[in-house]
Amino acid sequence: MTPLDARDCAGCGLCCRLPDIDALDKPANEPCRHLAGEAGCRAYDTRPDTCRAFLCLWRTEAALGEEWHPPTAGMMVYRQGPQRTVLADPRRPDRSRSEPWLSQLRRWAAEDARTGGYVILFAGDRVEKIEPAPGGEA
Repeated sequence: MTPLDARDCAGCGLCCRLPDIDALDKPANEPCRHLAGEAGCRAYDTRPDTCRAFLCLWRTEAALGEEWHPPTAGMMVYRQGPQRTVLADPRRPDRSRSEPWLSQLRRWAAEDARTGGYVILFAGDRVEKIEPAPGGEA
């Protein structure tokens, strides 16, 4: 994946908070010990390969509008093989149930299902497979 030139990680840090990172013994929904707030990662030059290789879909897919900028959405989206993973910020766990995000999640579920993929949402302790909208794609 290649990052879009116009998008960077400034002001975000959700990838340092939401996922578990085995290489750093970091549990999900806890800030990484190297995260220095707005200053970013204190271990940036020596960060593990897992962190070095990671890009959320907002950084790589131009089709995602500004509403999907992770701090705006309160969610971070990335791919793991056929799975589109959505991690919701525990401070905004129900954001995925409101618009415009719910309709997009359902569209992705419909699109991904056609190729054997699926959308999984992790919101705190809740894990949910997102289904296409009843009777249609959105």
